[in-house]
Amino acid sequence: MSNFIEFQNVTKEYRSGDHVLKAANNLNFSIDKGEFVVILGPSGSGKSTLLNLLGGLDYATSGRIYVNGENIEDFKEKEMTQYRAKSVGFIFQFYNLIPNLTARENIEVINDLGYSKVDGRDILAKVRLRDHAEHFPSELSGGEQQRVSIARAISKAPDILLCDEPTGALDSATGYHVIKLLHDICENENKTVIIVTHNEEFALISDKVIKLKDGKVVDVILNESPKSVDEIEW
Repeated sequence: MSNFIEFQNVTKEYRSGDHVLKAANNLNFSIDKGEFVVILGPSGSGKSTLLNLLGGLDYATSGRIYVNGENIEDFKEKEMTQYRAKSVGFIFQFYNLIPNLTARENIEVINDLGYSKVDGRDILAKVRLRDHAEHFPSELSGGEQQRVSIARAISKAPDILLCDEPTGALDSATGYHVIKLLHDICENENKTVIIVTHNEEFALISDKVIKLKDGKVVDVILNESPKSVDEIEW
């Protein structure tokens, strides 16, 4: 689906007295359904702000954000909560697992939200961690914890996976496995995967690269011949 996600003149301002900081400054771009997209930029370029706006964690000061034909900036609080719960899966750099719940329970916690029930063991099998279902986060390696966080994110079958530096806390070998998993989910399940990073190597395997600087889109690059995850250096 073309223009599955579309930012139109999106600005996010933060005010402190007379000072105005534009964390997002008139953003314009589109993303198709099933694309593997990398958002590149240095610290302070607006990457996380973009992710928060698309994920419904914050509202834009002005502009429109369309997802599957709906302007999420028009959503009321209840509609936005439903959007976050059903349409978006979040994957963070530091996993955000609940320490006193097992891997299975960290996934099945969504069952309490009233949506379709999931079996945590079945979801963990998708990331090759079924045998670790009853382990607590402290009993898992960093890579295993990140795979649990991915399993949790995909458990509700969202259309969009938003990944904020998902390999930033991992060694190169483990980071490879995490990116390979996300890439496979994108290809095999037609999910739209958006990765915020400063690692330019990820651009080589992406369908589209959106470069940010000082809150602005400075370039959008279509990659007509993406490399496989196995072809880049880790």
